[in-house]
Amino acid sequence: MTKKRWTTADMPDQSGRVIVVTGANSGIGFETARALARKRATVVIACRNPTRGIRAVEAIHEDAPDAVLEFMTLDLANLQSVRHFAAAILDRFHRLDILINNAGVMMPPKREETADGFELQFGTNHLGHFALTLLLLERLISTEGSRVVNVASAAQKLGQLDLDDLQWKRRPYRRMASYGASKVANMLFTHELQRRFTETRSSSRCIACHPGWTRTNLLRTTPLFRLFNPLFAMPSWQGALSTLFAATSPEAVGGGYYGPNGFGTLRGYPAPAIPAPLSTDVHTAQRLWQLSEQLVGISSPNIQTEITF
Repeated sequence: MTKKRWTTADMPDQSGRVIVVTGANSGIGFETARALARKRATVVIACRNPTRGIRAVEAIHEDAPDAVLEFMTLDLANLQSVRHFAAAILDRFHRLDILINNAGVMMPPKREETADGFELQFGTNHLGHFALTLLLLERLISTEGSRVVNVASAAQKLGQLDLDDLQWKRRPYRRMASYGASKVANMLFTHELQRRFTETRSSSRCIACHPGWTRTNLLRTTPLFRLFNPLFAMPSWQGALSTLFAATSPEAVGGGYYGPNGFGTLRGYPAPAIPAPLSTDVHTAQRLWQLSEQLVGISSPNIQTEITF
């Protein structure tokens, strides 16, 4: 049973493990990377802005001088960048223990598109991470006990995923609905990838989490959130705990979903959370997977059982 106040003090040692954290230059991603580096993991800081990425590496080194960190450029809104990043990871590391799909876009006021013509929130939050995971999947599977952690949101409870209009071209764009749909997609991706791991008896796990109401740069485009942040939002280090629990705790199960244990799951410490019914629908998850493969132009590799120790 998850303890009431699970913190970074409960994290196992991560020596010898290679971990990729997307969007690790600020907020939850930065705190996640810093906590893992303190536990002696090799951590790849993945973000699109080199200046901010290098600054994050320097900031973590100030706190943990012996930390093993690398910065690599990754723009999840550009599939060419995703391919280049994945190729660099495969060339650089013979193992990959944890992939933390953390980066995201939250509620831009107007409909925008990625470099590949996808609606920005769906294209970044889901398709970018979906493509990255598929490109790294064989390396993950060959690493004993590896994990994929998808950072979703409590907003998935409000999301409605229209598989016939994933890019919001036929419907009027609504930024909250689009954001919620992208987070439903994160959850469906989690369940379908875990189903495939289980079906092939892989030791890998895919786990979802959400940070509750956390004070991050993602909320800068929403005046209401900015207004109430000082009163209700958790600091980033606390918001990162659900991600760290999903990534490192022996109690985190494949296909599980974890978030804060306080009122409305907005604040607190990691505990099992309840996904929306749509987020666990098997048929929808399989259809989304097929559509996502077509959109990103990447097919799922065969899951192998060769293990890297």
